[in-house]
Amino acid sequence: MKKINAALIGLGFGGAFAGIYKEHPNVGELTIFDTDRKKAERVSEWIGGCRIADSFEQILADKSIDAVHLVTPIPLHADMTVAVLDAGKHCACTVPMATSLDDIRRIVAAKRRSGKNYMMMETTLYTYQYFYARHMLDSGEFGRIQFFRGSHYQDMAGWPDYWMGLPPMWYGTHAIAPMVGLSGSRICRVNCFGSGTMSESLVRRYGNPFPVESALFEFESGVKGEATRSLFETARVYQEGMHVYGSDMSFEWGFSDGDDPYITKLLPATENRGRPVECAVTPMPNYYEDLPQELWHFTVGGNFDPLNPQDSLKKGAGGGHHGSHAHLVHEFVMSVVEERKPWIDEHLGGNITAAGICAHESALKNGEPVIVPRF
Repeated sequence: MKKINAALIGLGFGGAFAGIYKEHPNVGELTIFDTDRKKAERVSEWIGGCRIADSFEQILADKSIDAVHLVTPIPLHADMTVAVLDAGKHCACTVPMATSLDDIRRIVAAKRRSGKNYMMMETTLYTYQYFYARHMLDSGEFGRIQFFRGSHYQDMAGWPDYWMGLPPMWYGTHAIAPMVGLSGSRICRVNCFGSGTMSESLVRRYGNPFPVESALFEFESGVKGEATRSLFETARVYQEGMHVYGSDMSFEWGFSDGDDPYITKLLPATENRGRPVECAVTPMPNYYEDLPQELWHFTVGGNFDPLNPQDSLKKGAGGGHHGSHAHLVHEFVMSVVEERKPWIDEHLGGNITAAGICAHESALKNGEPVIVPRF
């Protein structure tokens, strides 16, 4: 069994991935690093021990490390990704890929120079909900796809300073990615409006006046999708929502992030006006069987019962970001092991990220259309 050595950098949110790498059967040695040494020591102890690096530069220089997963602040993503690739290592990075089109181009160029893999670690594309909708699409249950919607509502008060005033669509990947993934097409154009007002202290850092941005995206296939993203001073319960509207059936995320989705079926016509529908709240299954058995328990997190594993796995709740973390790590690791591109590569990740960057540009131009470049 081929094994790779991996490094995980940034252990705030990133700490959730440490145990997955440690237990992945195709990972040999795990190295971790955080600017807070004590945090790194706590994570190492929690997962049963691993190497702790003293710096990012040490990891870049270590020829024994094959792949690096970055879970670092947004403003650092582009520079650190380029540095990892230029060091001859495979790179995975949390979202967004970058915050400018030029930085996306820099990453694509670095990936081509290095010949190594790049993967954007977008959680929504490996959730229970996405897998379920993907199955509906592949089995033809939706009929013809008529429209997509995405939503991400989250209040960022009290988060690290670099978040304050961030343009909402710069971090629109959770709302945009499922639309791109299910469409089988790339976004080519966007019209976006910003809405609302924010305190001056939030506007100052990025020159962004909008707490909320709502965009209409055009796909090369001709279908359209709408996404709304809020970050500040807007009263709404947290949700990363995915909505797919078909000619026969539709899939709509529940009101809050933890709610089960609504599945609607359009029934045959009757003599009454309008066709009747059936609508049911539908619990999501857990697609753990696509993973090595060692990682199954990560798809349900603290809800896993080692004395009754099958039952607890079937409940399908509790794993990080709806069970996605283990799938993300597995795809990145196996893309390296199997010497193939990961699914969310620089092209798919670039389109998802660029669509949000271009959406904010459109909002600043009061909704003027903006063409999304290819990567």
